[in-house]
Amino acid sequence: MSKPSVAELRPVVHPPGVKDRRSGEHWAGRLYMREISLRWTRHLVGARVTPNQLTYLMVLAGLAAGASLLIPGLAGGVLGALLIQVYLLLDCVDGEVARWRAQTSITGVYLDRVGHYLAEAGLLTGFGLRAADVFAREGQAPNWLWAFLGTVAALGAILIKAETDLVDVARIRGGLPAVRDEAAAPRSSGLALARRAASALKFHRLVGGVEASLLILLLAVLDAIRGDLFFTRLGVVLLAAIALVQTLLHLVSILASSRLR
Repeated sequence: MSKPSVAELRPVVHPPGVKDRRSGEHWAGRLYMREISLRWTRHLVGARVTPNQLTYLMVLAGLAAGASLLIPGLAGGVLGALLIQVYLLLDCVDGEVARWRAQTSITGVYLDRVGHYLAEAGLLTGFGLRAADVFAREGQAPNWLWAFLGTVAALGAILIKAETDLVDVARIRGGLPAVRDEAAAPRSSGLALARRAASALKFHRLVGGVEASLLILLLAVLDAIRGDLFFTRLGVVLLAAIALVQTLLHLVSILASSRLR
């Protein structure tokens, strides 16, 4: 069977709204990964691999990114960032293959969401273990405080996603349809201003997988120049603080909006 061309794939696997979803499409997908994924998807639509199997590979790539951060030095940071790019690629490809084959399913959506939880939490946990220096030189014990702070950041990242997903759970259980994007606007003018400021600064995105991996890579470069883990540990504190603050602010934002009404 001949492979479809990119031009044939595009209108089917990128229907209107896929790349324009305000809360559903990552900036890296819009910027470059959706164009790269099309080139991979055209080779995979005729293969025996299923969309759900691609999702499992996505999860493995994300978890491997977190595990790779245990490799000391710059190599761990580089490998972690590369594996997150593979994770993002597979996150695009699994849905594209499913849409081309008309094999989209609730199971696939569920696996995709669970995969995001696991991969991003695994990356931040691995970052904390990296800062703890689990492979410390003989005579030096790991400092588990940093591992704890990495776990705090991972928990915050999970809770932020859960707060968003639980809006639809609450609405559906209450007999309402899934939430629309326009319902996200806070009813209070003060909260609306704070939301716009946070959106402009985008500091909350640092606990996301792609952004966190790029930050970790930058910190690994700085540590390689300095010769210790100072910048990595500073980054763990920063991400833990952002995760805690954003968890609270995101919850307040949801309760103050019309998403639960």
